[in-house]
Parts: sequence; structure tokens; C-alpha cells
Amino acid sequence: MTARAAAEYDADLPLIVDALRARGLTAEAVDWDAGDAEWERFDLAVIRSTWDYAERIADFLAWTDKAACGTRLRNPASVVRWNSDKRYLAELAGHGVPVVPTRFLEPGGPCDEADFDLPGGVVVKPAVSAGSRDTARYEPGRTADALRHARLLLDQDRTVMVQPYLRRVVEGERALVFVAGAFSHAIRKGPVLTEPGVIDNLRVAHPGVTAHDPTEAELRTARAALAAVPGTEPLLFARVDLALDDAGEPVVMELELIEPNLFLAHNPQGLERFATAVAALATEAGGTDGTGRAGGA
Repeated sequence: MTARAAAEYDADLPLIVDALRARGLTAEAVDWDAGDAEWERFDLAVIRSTWDYAERIADFLAWTDKAACGTRLRNPASVVRWNSDKRYLAELAGHGVPVVPTRFLEPGGPCDEADFDLPGGVVVKPAVSAGSRDTARYEPGRTADALRHARLLLDQDRTVMVQPYLRRVVEGERALVFVAGAFSHAIRKGPVLTEPGVIDNLRVAHPGVTAHDPTEAELRTARAALAAVPGTEPLLFARVDLALDDAGEPVVMELELIEPNLFLAHNPQGLERFATAVAALATEAGGTDGTGRAGGA
């Protein structure tokens, strides 16, 4: 599944469709909010570039429940709902997973400059967002600006996240991709919040992508995060975004289980793994005739 406004920017989607068709499956890209879509005609529905979900979160979550009633949805609707609100970071921390320290401010709750007075500066973002929308970082001493940003979001009835700005993010964010529960590949990309005090919703989401060979510590942290995901249904795909803290240890920035770019165009082996996993699920759901129909949103 995709979204009308996102399909042309999804480099993975045409590669996935072609790879599935090469395996003998009927595969097509469908807009998640297409009113005439009949999800029961698919053996499997795979969420891909539904990158507008955060702006229409109630509609999107209602759609996941509906689609899951008609077909096998991956990732599962319960996981999508859990992962759609970044308050999951608090749950990961409660399980002992190293995460970026995060304070959550709720609409109607306390919010003052003390919440933003961190020695290295802060990042302010909404708890429900995608692609770093409505997100900015603030240098030390700019607490009034950070507070103004937070109150703007709170006034929109949105939960706000306040995190320390990790200075070593300039060394690159790491994104570790897992397929069917197994590590597939990883990339490193440049920092996104390059200009302090600026909310830029048109910024490039993944600047300077290069292949990355993850360290054992990075793999261990990523696997710990995935082990803490609630539910028993297996994940088809996952992306764990990491950065280094001041001590050089990896910490989870985000756990992407809904619609992440999997950087399959940068890793042919990853594309093969993903297509193989999708084909196996579709064929299993379709019965014993060795065929399957997969739809991607």
C-alpha cells in the first residue's frame, strides 16, 4: 500500500512489485485510502509508503483494522497502532533498551522553560509524526524558542517529545533493516536537523545514504528493541534507527515498523530477502496452489 502523494517518491515500491511478479505472484500498488479497494481479494497486504498517515492518524488506524479483517496485513494492525505513537520509546526504556532520553509533555499538562534547559540543546517533536515533520533542534540558551515550539504543538492537542540533541549524530544516523525477524542490511545517513531553530517540513529525510556495517553493539541494541515489541505475530519488516550518545554507545532514536524506507535500491540482497519473505507469506495465505496475490500500500 502507498499514498497518492508518496508513490512517486518511493524508490522501493516498483522494485518490490517487479520482484514479486518475477516470482509468479500477482502484485500491485494500491492507495491505502482508495475507497473502492477490496482488500479481501488479496492474500496479503503490505504497508509501504503510507507517508501521510501521521496527518490522518485516526483514519489510518481505522483502515488498518478494516484491512486486517479482509486480508493478512503486515505489519499487523496491533503493531502499527503501537508504533504510531512514539511514546513506545518509554516502553522500550522500561524493558532496558537504550533509547534517546525522552520527556513527554501532554496537552493540558505542565510545560515550562525548565523542560528544555539541557546543556547540549534539545530536539522538540510531536509524538505522532513521520519524516521529521514539525521537528526542530534548539541550541543551548534558546529555551524560549523551544518552549514556543512545544506550546504550538500542545495547542494543537498533540503530545510533545523533548530530547537532548546528540552531538555525535553528525557522525551519521544508523538504520538497521530486518526482514522476517533476521538482520538484512544497514545504511548510514547524514544528520537531518542541520540548522538549529528551523522547522523545515520539506527537508530531505535521508541525506547522504551509504552502506553501513553495524557494530555488535548496534546489532545488540536493535535486537533488544525488536524483542520488546508487544504481540506474538511476526514482523515482516523493521527498521531500527540508531545514533551514538556522548559515550559512543548506540541508542534507539526510532523503531520504524509501519512504513519505513528500507533502502532496497541500495541493497539488492535486501530486496531479494524482502521479496522472498513477502512471497512466502502470500503463498501461505493463498493456499497450496503455489500462487498468491499481494497488495502494497
